Amino acid sequence: MLFLLVVIFVVDTIADLEIAVAVFYVAVVLFAAGFLRTRGVLAVAVICVFLTVASFFFTRAGAYEAGIINCAISLCAIVITTYLALTKSSAILAEHEARNQLARIARVNSLGEMTASIAHEVNQPLTGVITSGNAGLRWLAADPPNLPKAREALKRIISDANRASSVVGRVRSLSKRAEPKAGWLNATLIVNEIVALSRGELDQNHIVVRTHAEDDLVLVFADGVQIQQVLLNVILNAVEAMADVPENQREIVIEVSRQDGGFVQFSIADNGCGISPDKVEGVFEAFQTTKPEGMGIGLAVSRSIVEAHGGRIWANTREGAGAEFHFTLRGQN
Repeated sequence: MLFLLVVIFVVDTIADLEIAVAVFYVAVVLFAAGFLRTRGVLAVAVICVFLTVASFFFTRAGAYEAGIINCAISLCAIVITTYLALTKSSAILAEHEARNQLARIARVNSLGEMTASIAHEVNQPLTGVITSGNAGLRWLAADPPNLPKAREALKRIISDANRASSVVGRVRSLSKRAEPKAGWLNATLIVNEIVALSRGELDQNHIVVRTHAEDDLVLVFADGVQIQQVLLNVILNAVEAMADVPENQREIVIEVSRQDGGFVQFSIADNGCGISPDKVEGVFEAFQTTKPEGMGIGLAVSRSIVEAHGGRIWANTREGAGAEFHFTLRGQN
């Protein structure tokens, strides 16, 4: 920039007064506006003005009147360019600040969603541990102690603790940007494992579960822990939905079936309170819940998991009473 100033000054001084070389100082001002703050740009503009006037007095050749006009035009050009450059610079700084503000808000929102999601996913197995622990104590306190039932309760505690550990481990993997642990898994086995894992909650609420699979060897490409989280979310929601249903009528039906295009569909139906038709579309939205203590995270997380696997999830009301949840995963042809 200094070199450009010197060149313009020398050429403007040795050239005739009829030639308005000083107008090229606008290029110096624009160049300075690219990396200097407001005070720096103003300082450069003042220097350009000073050099323009100095060149006018040092120049010996040319018409004096034409030199005055050219000098005035150059000074006006420098002033106008400085004003426009500073205005544009302020707008760019404001845009940059607004963009940074949006980025900060986005990070805060992401942190909030992640925290709520982790709290929700970890809370489920911890609740299972407490429930199974209390059940185990009751079986041991019975006269005589029911050791087989107490042993089952302890197994459920271990399973829930392992699941909580898996969730924490998966969060650590996310922080390390590790790839999801997806692989070919037996869909029927996934369902049976999650039903066994939920057995304590199901028995406590006197709920009968019926499972049906078209083919016991249906394979899906998925992360087993994540898909079990989806199934558990839906099953626990069904359990809560049947709170007002007579105990001898509570039932959950889980079906696994092949679909066109190589997909496998999981369907979970209950005969609980159901979903209002006007709310079916919104049940998967984050923070949308009908439960007084609900966070509205479970189904939103479930949708994220299923869509991350290349599938889709939806819900609809069930004929008679209750609700149906369906989701698909890529299967083996």
